[in-house]
Amino acid sequence: MKKVLVTGAGGFIGHHLTKFLVERGYWVRGVDVKLPEYEATAAHEFELLDLRRWDNCLTATRGVNEVYALAANMGGIGFIHSHKAEISRDNVLINIHTLDAARVQGVSRLLYTSSACIYPGYLQDKPDVTPLKEEDAYPADPEDGYGWEKLYTERVCRHYTEDYGLETRTVRFHNIFGPLGTYDGGREKSPAAICRKVALAKDEDVIDVWGDGKQTRSYCYIDDCVEGIYRLMRSDFREPLNLGQDRMITIDELVDIVAKVAGKQIEKQHDLSKPQGVRGRNSDNSLLRKVLDWEPIISLEEGLARTYEWIRGELVKTGRIAG
Repeated sequence: MKKVLVTGAGGFIGHHLTKFLVERGYWVRGVDVKLPEYEATAAHEFELLDLRRWDNCLTATRGVNEVYALAANMGGIGFIHSHKAEISRDNVLINIHTLDAARVQGVSRLLYTSSACIYPGYLQDKPDVTPLKEEDAYPADPEDGYGWEKLYTERVCRHYTEDYGLETRTVRFHNIFGPLGTYDGGREKSPAAICRKVALAKDEDVIDVWGDGKQTRSYCYIDDCVEGIYRLMRSDFREPLNLGQDRMITIDELVDIVAKVAGKQIEKQHDLSKPQGVRGRNSDNSLLRKVLDWEPIISLEEGLARTYEWIRGELVKTGRIAG
């Protein structure tokens, strides 16, 4: 039985990935500074470790064949705009220590989870943008803080392959969402935040929307995300690869879809004082389809319906809305 390490296994994507791997017969060690928040981990072994520390990374990587490196200090647009130093410091320490511990421990393969935030701002300055190809990352102008540390680690992964023979894979996520993810407290992403706001609203209520609502994004459901991660890890492709849907919608349209799922009429109040990120972003999946002979298949409507029902259920359980 192949033994693997999932770092960040207490987080949203790491928790889902752990379940996915266990179901496919892998022995999984999960590591994080916290346990999964909403249900018990499926990992065979779970260790609470701060991976900013070198000694903890050596402990985490012992005796495993592969590492899925998802551990990161991150959150939604509000969090990454207001915690740039903290994010840059923590994530560079986590990533470099994890990579070097994998080298020292003789790990055969490591997958690093990067982000669409590495793409240049000058290519995302209007809502109707051209989908982003992997080669568009340079000349570099990534999201300040979070994007720069992601792009830097992509390069370090390449150098560890070239200099030390550690096989690395790099995936660039485009807005992953779904159940069992943070939906409140300031670190949530836009789909979860909107699902929460709509669930808390009454029919014909007004909800706050950050920005003017015309900024565009594409969104990928969590089940497709973990399938794509696994397929990339098993492939021979060493360069960074987009993982997301290539259907671009506005934030206003995202609100409308969630409101339809909820069966409510919802009005929008746009808050231009809040951070809204780049004006437009979409994934070009041409290389994804070529490399993996696959692409995400779960529609945005289906994914949002599942996510909304889960968030609504959590709000009922915590007494914030009636059942």
